[in-house]
Amino acid sequence: MSAVIQAQREQLEEGARSLGLDLSDVQISQLMDYGSAILKWNKVYNLTALRDPALVITHHLLDSLAAVPALVRQQSRAGRLLDVGSGAGLPGVVIAICRPDLDVDCLDAVAKKMAFVQQMAGALQLPRLRGLHARVETLEGSYDVITSRAFASLVDFVQGSAQLLAPQGVWMAMKGKRPDQEVEQLRASVDVFHVEQLSVPGLDAERCIVWMRKKEG
Repeated sequence: MSAVIQAQREQLEEGARSLGLDLSDVQISQLMDYGSAILKWNKVYNLTALRDPALVITHHLLDSLAAVPALVRQQSRAGRLLDVGSGAGLPGVVIAICRPDLDVDCLDAVAKKMAFVQQMAGALQLPRLRGLHARVETLEGSYDVITSRAFASLVDFVQGSAQLLAPQGVWMAMKGKRPDQEVEQLRASVDVFHVEQLSVPGLDAERCIVWMRKKEG
């Protein structure tokens, strides 16, 4: 292992610990292999805009990891999670690595990106991870958690995926700055029950999760 890769691995390990995550060596290796695969596929398929390995660690892996402790608190039991507009599998693949008890479906309208996620499911030995090539409006099923990472406005995210949310399910929208204007635009049928501020190790930027559910009645 080169000194650069070793330093990146240590940064990832330290970042995970600072977030309160107790990840195994296998999980750290899976995350590192996933980051390397993003860079490799990027050369041909343009999965993400990032080309710098150091930025993949902070802006993709650690940024996605920052949401995992919140997810554990909200969804401690096994269940089904849908990552809408998943792109290269962020945060879906990261969640699948950290929460192997969950069935994680990554959804995107770009076929090559979901082919990459499906490749990762095999390469990283994540049998409960799937890449689905479809539009969210056409998908069928029921999910306990529906998440997105800077996918769309809260209104578009909720309206597009409402038919897929289980009766007691929650939406988990990962955002940058607190989107107060978007929250105000949501229908009265949506309950924003928590806006959770996140701190991403090594990243000096605002991050939050907007937790939502359907109002009863």
